[in-house]
Amino acid sequence: MAEKNALLESFLSCHVCSETFRDPVSLGCSHKFCSSCLQQFWEQAKNKNCPICKRKSSKDNLVVDFALKELADSFSGRKKVESETEKGERKVEVVCSKHQEKPKLFCEDEDRAVCTVCEFSLHHSHKVVPVEQAVSDLKEQLKSDLKSLQDKRKKYKQVEKTYNDMIQHSKKQLLSTEQQIRAEFNKLQQFLKEEEESRLAALREEEEQKGKTISREMKRIEEQISSLSDSICAVEEELHKHNVPFLSSYKDTQTRARAQSSLSDPQLLSGALIDVAKHLGNLSFRVWEDMKDKVHFSPVILDPNTASGWLHLSDDLTSVRRGETNQQLPDNPERNTNYANILGSEGFSSGKHSWEVEVGDHPRWNVGLAKESVDRKGECYASPKSGIWCLLHYSGKYVDVVGETLTVKKSLQRIRVQMDYDRGEVSFYDPEDMTHIYTYRETFTEKLFPYFFVFKPGDAKTTEIKICPTEISL
Repeated sequence: MAEKNALLESFLSCHVCSETFRDPVSLGCSHKFCSSCLQQFWEQAKNKNCPICKRKSSKDNLVVDFALKELADSFSGRKKVESETEKGERKVEVVCSKHQEKPKLFCEDEDRAVCTVCEFSLHHSHKVVPVEQAVSDLKEQLKSDLKSLQDKRKKYKQVEKTYNDMIQHSKKQLLSTEQQIRAEFNKLQQFLKEEEESRLAALREEEEQKGKTISREMKRIEEQISSLSDSICAVEEELHKHNVPFLSSYKDTQTRARAQSSLSDPQLLSGALIDVAKHLGNLSFRVWEDMKDKVHFSPVILDPNTASGWLHLSDDLTSVRRGETNQQLPDNPERNTNYANILGSEGFSSGKHSWEVEVGDHPRWNVGLAKESVDRKGECYASPKSGIWCLLHYSGKYVDVVGETLTVKKSLQRIRVQMDYDRGEVSFYDPEDMTHIYTYRETFTEKLFPYFFVFKPGDAKTTEIKICPTEISL
């Protein structure tokens, strides 16, 4: 057996390095060498002759003999011995090519296992630890990496779920918004139809009245024509009489004729035609004026995409109330999830703006402004530090944003919020008599949005707070 191993070792040994082949290649003379050993030999010799027979190689590209490589690796112990574990994983063992022993040390500097017999002396200046310790430490690192990957995947799955929720919610929004748009246009169309019928009826009534007036005048004219015609006939008959009969009867005929001739000439009535200008002039504008009683303008529109799940909005997005249950809404970035807050749909970054909010006897609310970057997911108290400037009402008292109780003469039914962005002022008034409540001054650096917080109404009659409409300017 030893002789066979010696013979096999001789067959599988490189004549340059005297070691078992690594990536063996064959020359045209059939001599075989390690690919790297042959290349190094040729570089030193500065020719491409066979190291054994000195015959010049005719091959430019040397190909690794993989069958011989497999045999050499198997003989030297470099081949990995694999066995299936119970969990279906592969166990990999590496043994030293010279001693057929498993490495017991691990060099952290070179990040590889080290043979204690033939390689340990080469690593005196390196950090070397037992393999078991290295494996334990590296597995702990890998477990940490695994935990990071799992956490990252969890975050991606959460975002995926949120997007799916947003898709489903968008479909509901589509149907609901379509219905409300159609309902609003149906109201407008009904108003326009009624307005059209009313104006057509007024046109027909005017035509009928003026037709009656002309008919009366025509009848009177016809009567005058008939009377004149009779007088003309009488005069003509009188002119045909002989002397004595004429003298006895002309006087009455002449008196009648002169009486009718002295009547004033007939005059046409003015305004007998339909007043087209009255019916058509500025028609659209006048219909729009009449429409003012049917439509309303709100200076602030609430944004449902920012509303907490506890809040319910009116169809026209100008009123909000606190519900008993938390609605299942997508956790989109704009939404307030930790508090019953909602923002306006339009922000302000310059100029003066104002709006009024009807609060009635609602027991707890905040009304004011919030910056665009306000925290909508975590802990966020109504204060300038959080980016919120508002008037607070709870426990029957009114409080400013720094926690000071305000003195008011009466319970406020409405609040007027007034902002001068450029001067950095947010003011609150009682709009009934424009009594000033308080003003907060700040240097604003980003867009501000109307801000509302609504708590449970309790036993109060007022269950919602609403944006008061303003008159439309024409």
